[in-house]
Amino acid sequence: MRKPMTLRWRQLASAAAATLLLTGAGVAVTGAATANVGTLAATAGCGTAPTLTNGTHTIFSGGQNRSFILRLPNNYDRNHPHRLIFGFHWLNGSATDVANGNWVQPFYGLQALAGNSAIFVAPQGLNNGWANTGGRDVAFVDDMINLIESDLCVDTTQRFALGFSYGGGMSYALACARPDVFRAVAIYSAGVISGCSGGNSPIAYLQAHGISDSVLPISGARAMRDRFVQNNGCTPANPPEPAPGSGARTSFAYSGCAPGYPVVWYAFDGDHNAAPTDPNGSQWLPGETWRFFEQFQSTPPTTPPTTPPTTPPTTPPTSPPTTTPPPVGGCSATYHTVNSWPGGFQGEVTVRAGTSGINGWTVSWTLASGQRITQVWNGLLSGGGSSVTVRNESWNGSLNAGGETTFGFLSDGSPSTPTLTCTTP
Repeated sequence: MRKPMTLRWRQLASAAAATLLLTGAGVAVTGAATANVGTLAATAGCGTAPTLTNGTHTIFSGGQNRSFILRLPNNYDRNHPHRLIFGFHWLNGSATDVANGNWVQPFYGLQALAGNSAIFVAPQGLNNGWANTGGRDVAFVDDMINLIESDLCVDTTQRFALGFSYGGGMSYALACARPDVFRAVAIYSAGVISGCSGGNSPIAYLQAHGISDSVLPISGARAMRDRFVQNNGCTPANPPEPAPGSGARTSFAYSGCAPGYPVVWYAFDGDHNAAPTDPNGSQWLPGETWRFFEQFQSTPPTTPPTTPPTTPPTTPPTSPPTTTPPPVGGCSATYHTVNSWPGGFQGEVTVRAGTSGINGWTVSWTLASGQRITQVWNGLLSGGGSSVTVRNESWNGSLNAGGETTFGFLSDGSPSTPTLTCTTP
């Protein structure tokens, strides 16, 4: 994996990656779990044999040829509407860097988390950037959407955009100009560098920024955030941020936002960085972003599709859930493998309270040979070597009697069925 300096964006990043500590300061996204905005609408590509395939495609937009890289799910179903996710590259980066995972993970880590639920697009910026002169890059996105949705089956209420630095600026420009097209955006260490035409309507909004960013100061990011705090009807606030040198990160979900339009803010002790890590080396931002995107669901149409599916539904987990009897008190934990690929897998753990409520939980297990956890979401990872401990975030530790919550992780190696131990304070 190439390091940032080999991507020729020294002018946009510090040489040292920040070391971050998971602080447990995250809070729940208020009301977002039930947010439904718009009714699912099938695109023209639904039910037809696609002609677009994985790889680089060229489109004529704004009087010139533009290109993008497309990644389809392994089991793409032409009768099932999919999420559509755009990942924008940084200055002097490229669509290839985003799609292939050069420096950052493929599509900023979301491709591995999406399983087979999403179509991914990595557009190529002119001069390896997103100046968006005269709105040309927004128009380029419009043209890509028209082409893709005329050929592929997309859920029109499930379009998302994210990016780092210049790519984050482009995602912000889409939040301003196309809030009725995109369901949500995620903006990493960005500024208003691709413009903001419009910018007066709500959109679900996630933003992350380093407090010591030497390229795009955090003061500008706060102003970007506050625009959508206002647009989304949220209660204004000054979220706490980590102290310089603390190695910490904080997260804050604004209250009072209009249903379906949350705003979540992450601040970390670090410089200009698209992939901040915790002390264990795991990247926390992909999991937080995927959780933010995945919470949004569309309302299905009232009439069934006229063409029955020609392919089977998504395959079940590659390993069955482990089962334990209901705990009398305290908590229990069960595991299953969500997805696997050569050299890695995605796991999910369900934590369940016993016959009485709990206020905090800790799950421990021993990794099998060759396994190494690289990312955790909805939980705080600690431990070292083969011993793993995950404890609750601040927002999912309190469970009523019989209540459940889940956390997920990515790991190197081959999947196995671990023996889990769940304890309460």
